[in-house]
Amino acid sequence: MTTTTEFQLVDIDKLVPYANNARTHNKEQILKLRSSLREFGFVNPVIIDREYNVLAGHGRIMAAKEEGIAEVPCVYADHLTEAQKKAYILADNRMALDAGWDEELLAVEMEELQNLGFDLGLTGFDESEIADLFDINSDEAKQDDFDVDAELEKPCKSKLGDI
Repeated sequence: MTTTTEFQLVDIDKLVPYANNARTHNKEQILKLRSSLREFGFVNPVIIDREYNVLAGHGRIMAAKEEGIAEVPCVYADHLTEAQKKAYILADNRMALDAGWDEELLAVEMEELQNLGFDLGLTGFDESEIADLFDINSDEAKQDDFDVDAELEKPCKSKLGDI
């Protein structure tokens, strides 16, 4: 297996977007990417070849340009053939779509972020998606048949060593 390890900051104007990039980026997504760049920095590098052709990261580049970022982190994938480059451009975008979410864990993570005062919009989820996630947890709580009042009416019993 060949790995790519060379990392470099590259002038954003040197980067050449792939002319046949089938992946589209609407204004809303670019706004989300811009917010992400402001909050987290440019932590996911652009993948390029030695001629500065972009293989992955087109949306991040668009957002970075709008943010006035002059240099972006890049990783060279110079071990790929021309056919592999074309295939990677498609594969990088398509394979991410096959991933799913464990919605219960996602709701827990979102709730923890909310409790920490973090802006949940910076996660990339929109307001309705976040509301749906919180409804998952509230549905579970509504189905709980535990009667707090009845339990509090019962006498408390403890013995030496319980505490």
